[in-house]
Amino acid sequence: MRLYKENRIPFLMAFMVLVIFGCTDELEQPELNNNFAGGTDFSKTDDMQLSIVGVYEAFQSRGWEQPLLLAVRGDDVNAGGLGDQQDFAETDMFNYNKDYWMYNSLWENVYKDVISTHTGMEQIARYQELADDAGVALGNQYIAEAKVLRAIMLFHISQTWGNVFIPESSDTALLNEVETVPMQEEVMQHISNQMDEAIPFLPDMRPNERMDLPGGVTMYTALAVKALANQELKNYQVVADAAGQIIASGEFSLYPEFYELFKTPGKLSDESILDMQYSDFGQGDGDQEAHLYAPYGPQGWTPAVDGASSGWGFFEPSMKFIKFMLDRGETERLETSVLFTDRGIAELQSDSNYGTIPAFVSNTTRDGDIIEDFARGLFSSGKHYLPSNQLISGRTAYGSNKNFPVIRYAEILLTYAEALVQGASGAAMTADQAVNIVRERAGISALSGVTLDDVLDEKYAELSMEWGKRYFDLIRLDKFSELSYDGRTFTEDKKFLPYPQSQVDQFPILGE
Repeated sequence: MRLYKENRIPFLMAFMVLVIFGCTDELEQPELNNNFAGGTDFSKTDDMQLSIVGVYEAFQSRGWEQPLLLAVRGDDVNAGGLGDQQDFAETDMFNYNKDYWMYNSLWENVYKDVISTHTGMEQIARYQELADDAGVALGNQYIAEAKVLRAIMLFHISQTWGNVFIPESSDTALLNEVETVPMQEEVMQHISNQMDEAIPFLPDMRPNERMDLPGGVTMYTALAVKALANQELKNYQVVADAAGQIIASGEFSLYPEFYELFKTPGKLSDESILDMQYSDFGQGDGDQEAHLYAPYGPQGWTPAVDGASSGWGFFEPSMKFIKFMLDRGETERLETSVLFTDRGIAELQSDSNYGTIPAFVSNTTRDGDIIEDFARGLFSSGKHYLPSNQLISGRTAYGSNKNFPVIRYAEILLTYAEALVQGASGAAMTADQAVNIVRERAGISALSGVTLDDVLDEKYAELSMEWGKRYFDLIRLDKFSELSYDGRTFTEDKKFLPYPQSQVDQFPILGE
């Protein structure tokens, strides 16, 4: 099978298209456990790769609502208004409805994918029973990859609900026997322990250096997940050690152009530690692996390429974030993160402190797409925007062919810096150096003697609108007052979403 050049079809995606109908349909029936593989010849150990590809497919089968729900409660993001998702807007205001379909979708579908991951691992173990030594070793690597993907899914679920289930196999009936729902601290420690198990079996390289599955999990992905889980636990020395190992490897660097990082040129760059990968396979029709980016886009635009579709206007960078960025003198990161409308610019300038704004604050992007005024919001997310001139000819869906970054090296640098200012020690570099690498790319002057507030501000500027990272930073550090803005009132009891009522009905222990 042909390996494709950079920015063409990733082998991982191409391989998925070949096996999706032979693998994914079965993985989506976890209640069958391993019985679905009754017709599989496990002596054909070369087919073991089908199982790990199925795991990747499950991992990146995110519904459009899932990343939105994770992110919407931060002070970097507002829910678009005047839509048919009133409870989404209410969630942004910290008014929660346990019957809202988005809550159940996030819980149910992520757990379905976690169970699918267990199914894949169990299949691989069956191949290993009949494999030679090389096959056993490869199976150990694949199982380790699956553990990492499972871990990041559990990480997101626990950040959202706190105490959650930790499935140990594909047998979902075992969840009914759970006597105590694991606490968030237990979940995060479990994730850290799982990464310790996985790391020895994973390749020592960047994800984009893998030739078998480009962009696949490596030991550095596992180290990053370990660092993030221990950050939640406030085990800052463990954070510094794991993040420091990534930094000291010398494998990673920031993509030079922040603007292009989130677009086609930045796909699987040396900054990528974990991406969900999507592709149109260089063709204007036919098979594709895609995420629905329309919810992030403006309802109306005049694209530089005729026929390119607009979005739904469900996801809006906050005015608070925009003013924060202007106050810092941000240029590249603000232009990248926010799509401006004329109405939004006028609203910004109605504050006398922002009567004069930089020229790049315009309703026309540098790629020539004009963001028209639309009813649901004043702005749209630039990080989820793909310029119409980067669409594959023949593809018109908003953001088609765009990858979805999950963990970037920039986040690891700032996570390391936070650990150091919280008292950890690290030999990879100083906190100042880690923060200033990120600031240098942004064209912001260097700092010395960085504080925790400096690191959090840098995270705000760098990571906003990405997977709720800003919200979960504020929650972890009890910075609750930041979340009471623009008419919102946040209280500590609002940290976690309520369990979806349909899940409480199915698992009464959640209601106890």
